[in-house]
Amino acid sequence: MAYYYDKACSTARRTTLDGKTAIARILKAEGTEYLFCFPHNPIIDVCAAHDIRPIIGRTERVVINMADGYSRVSSGKRIGVAAMQHGPGVENAFAGVAQAYGDNSPVLVLPGTYERRALGIPPNFQAIHNYRSVTKWVAQVPFADRIPQLMRRAFTLLRSGRPGPVMLEIPVDVMDEPLDGEPDYRPFKVSRPHGDPRDVEEALNVLLAAKSPVIVAGQGVLYAEAWDELREFAELVGVPVMTTLNGKGAFPEDHPLALGAGGRTRPKTVDHFLTRADVIFGIGTSFTRSAYIVPIPPGKTLVQIAINEDDVNKDYPVSYGVIGDAKAVLSQLITLARTRLEGPRPSDHVQAEIRAVKTEFLRAWMPRLTSDETPISPYRVIWELMRNLDRRRTVITHDAGNPRDQMVPFYETLIPHGYIGWGKTTQLGTGLGLVMGAKLARPDLLAVNVMGDAAFGMVGMDFETAVRARIPILTVILNNNLMGGYDKYLPVSTAKFGARYLSGNFAKVGEGLGGYTERVEKPEELAPAIRRAVAEVETGRPALLEVMTREEAVFPAG
Repeated sequence: MAYYYDKACSTARRTTLDGKTAIARILKAEGTEYLFCFPHNPIIDVCAAHDIRPIIGRTERVVINMADGYSRVSSGKRIGVAAMQHGPGVENAFAGVAQAYGDNSPVLVLPGTYERRALGIPPNFQAIHNYRSVTKWVAQVPFADRIPQLMRRAFTLLRSGRPGPVMLEIPVDVMDEPLDGEPDYRPFKVSRPHGDPRDVEEALNVLLAAKSPVIVAGQGVLYAEAWDELREFAELVGVPVMTTLNGKGAFPEDHPLALGAGGRTRPKTVDHFLTRADVIFGIGTSFTRSAYIVPIPPGKTLVQIAINEDDVNKDYPVSYGVIGDAKAVLSQLITLARTRLEGPRPSDHVQAEIRAVKTEFLRAWMPRLTSDETPISPYRVIWELMRNLDRRRTVITHDAGNPRDQMVPFYETLIPHGYIGWGKTTQLGTGLGLVMGAKLARPDLLAVNVMGDAAFGMVGMDFETAVRARIPILTVILNNNLMGGYDKYLPVSTAKFGARYLSGNFAKVGEGLGGYTERVEKPEELAPAIRRAVAEVETGRPALLEVMTREEAVFPAG
């Protein structure tokens, strides 16, 4: 038997190397800093003994969201790891895993399950039978000596191809089962597959021959950390760039060639250039059809660069495909384009057109963005966040519903991972966990989440997690005391029973949970309140601003 020194104990003792210890050692070898968890799993304490800090949330769903945000802002280079107990714990985690799967976020989920002799006996819950539809891979560890092999497989899938959550469920008796010797484990090294040179050349030929091409950059650019290559390539070929919602931040939105993000709502520049485009050149995007993604108009020639062949010709007819890593393929494109071009292609006319459309768009929306009316316009809140946050030192995220639809077109993101866009599935309240994970991944950035009162009602108690775990974030609640947009779904229920109306003083809730809080009711109070909250966050204290807003169901949707 192998032995190790258990630092969690008050006295030194020799302990057999068992399954849970092997897992902790493998996580340590993989560089794991945090274990996002709730409320119990045998690996939690052993990980703590190996200096992996447990972050105990309030609900399993938010625990997964924290691991998700940690992975996203790390470009998947550091994997968020989550653990929960068997039975109700893994049952409660489903929503968070489904969100990560919908957004292609690499998260390692390590739930317990019942001891082996109790498996297959109803109603005992087994993740391996229930999580197949929301994970990239799910498996069960049958014996402790299989742990190194299965963990190696898990991290290989987490770091290769299209990102997504991976789950290993571990029977509680396997965690206590001894291993014969040290686990044979070495971290997996990631490769960056290049595209077939002929495919790359063909894709570039199509782009250079196009009259009005548009580059669509997805979150594959962020995971590949290819933002410098994207910018260099766009400037070299003189082509405007829009991002997907999940890719927002891959291209600086103050750049002269930036069109903004094409979500459910978007700036006018997106629709203007997509409509007139003849070639859509996708980089690191799955070209997914969704209610939360701008549709590609018919009749366009599509070029798609994706790391996973499953994404090509999935939803739209693609004429030219390149399978490869976004960074590697962009490097190939840049090298090839330099041999074709004498220098950067002139783009003055394109830049002038972008400026004109953008100016017209902002002029039309400025009355809402700068409104002095009360209750406060949610657009005014976004405008003041833009003006009072250092966007080169900030990571911000929306929540589902109106906060997303109001933020995406107007909040200009200037740095990679300065915005966490999400939404191929839209679970209310996800943004709070995402931003806590983001802050742990990037402690140098101010971390902000903007959510509605309905979203806070679902996950707001986890603001206490930020306080207790010393994760200094800024939460901005847009409180209009109702479920925004549900008037068209619940007209009779609302008229007869007030079904869509909500209530609550969330500043008082945040104060009771230990954070710095303010309630803002007048537009002129916004800017100083934001600055005070940021100052508190910079001292290490989470802050919550509750802004009393009106429902403003008017959106820039093209």
